[in-house]
Amino acid sequence: MGAPLPGYALFAAMLAAAGLPIYIHAPKFYVDEYGVGLGAMGAVLFALRLLDVVQDPALGWLSERLHARRGMAVAGAVAVLAGAMVGLFAVTAPIAPLVWFAAMLTALFSAFSFLNITFYAQGVTRAGKMGAGGHVRLAAWRETGALLGVSAASVAPVALIAMARPFTGFAVGFAGLAVVAALSMRDEWGRSATARAGALSRVLTDSVARRLLAVALVNAMPLAATSTLFLFFVESRLDAPGWEGPLLLLFFLSAAGAAPVWAWRARRSGAKPTLLAGMALSVLAFGFASLLGAGDVAAFALVCVVSGAALGADMTLLPALFASRMAQVSPGAGQGFGLWSFVSKFTLAFAAVILLPLLEAGGFTAGRENPPEALRMLSVLYAVIPCVLKLIAIGLLAATPIRTEDTR
Repeated sequence: MGAPLPGYALFAAMLAAAGLPIYIHAPKFYVDEYGVGLGAMGAVLFALRLLDVVQDPALGWLSERLHARRGMAVAGAVAVLAGAMVGLFAVTAPIAPLVWFAAMLTALFSAFSFLNITFYAQGVTRAGKMGAGGHVRLAAWRETGALLGVSAASVAPVALIAMARPFTGFAVGFAGLAVVAALSMRDEWGRSATARAGALSRVLTDSVARRLLAVALVNAMPLAATSTLFLFFVESRLDAPGWEGPLLLLFFLSAAGAAPVWAWRARRSGAKPTLLAGMALSVLAFGFASLLGAGDVAAFALVCVVSGAALGADMTLLPALFASRMAQVSPGAGQGFGLWSFVSKFTLAFAAVILLPLLEAGGFTAGRENPPEALRMLSVLYAVIPCVLKLIAIGLLAATPIRTEDTR
């Protein structure tokens, strides 16, 4: 039986489209619509970020325990996700806007995390039925769909600007997409592997799984750093306000376009060496970015293309390697991907807590004229530090014993 890979791509696109509203659209919408203070908004977002990170291992455990009723659990979580999105953007806050914002985002965070963990765990089962190279082939469809979903979500509110309430249209459109995506996967959830007792301990005691989690942690830090500082870099270091959106879209579209190419290469040369090549390409892009200054928009567009292409390798092949290992040590995979999700989100917290205070301590002020030393600090944090972290990740992956024939 052929794998319904387009369904995986569509479901991934839906989940990815839910990520941008959480971190970008919602705060700005509530500031503009209700006049919520930035300080109060930041405090709520920080608290919700802590909740989001802490609950992921528990949601992984829950996903495994619900394996026999996974279809019903997913349907319920999709309903919560779509309902929270509509409540966030399309419903006038019936209580204090900040409280409503926190309540809707809590529901959104929880449903998103459960679905993400369950979806990736389900991919382990599906890929196991696809024969040699199944994990890489599935990951190529899934991550390409996710990247296209991110790209679409980044421009949707602008595309709907002619509407009287563009964010209402965005939320209703997302709810429709969620229904279609859920239907496209409706026959998959009954095929989940049976969870085994002690799944988490098997993941943590497996040396290869631990090393892959360490690689994922270090390898995600450069993306977290550049994502956190991207807007500041374009506006202040490149002196190019207004170019943030087009350059960000170029970055994600480059990643989406490159993902199938990396998967094709991995099927011929193996996932590990192909991923190492993609990571090396990322180092070159970051190194070049560290040399840029005011007016270098065209050069930075090239950086976005190259670093986006490198991200396509990260998003496609590293999860495929981890999923392949989970198929061997923890077939239920829920708790394994709960840890994977925890690691990914921890890097965003790292970037916010460490990099922004360092940038401020270096004399940088957003939206104002900055001294040369502050701009140099911005370049170091945006490009040089990610270079170093990426090199460490390359060393960790190179030292991880993965047989090429297992992942082709």
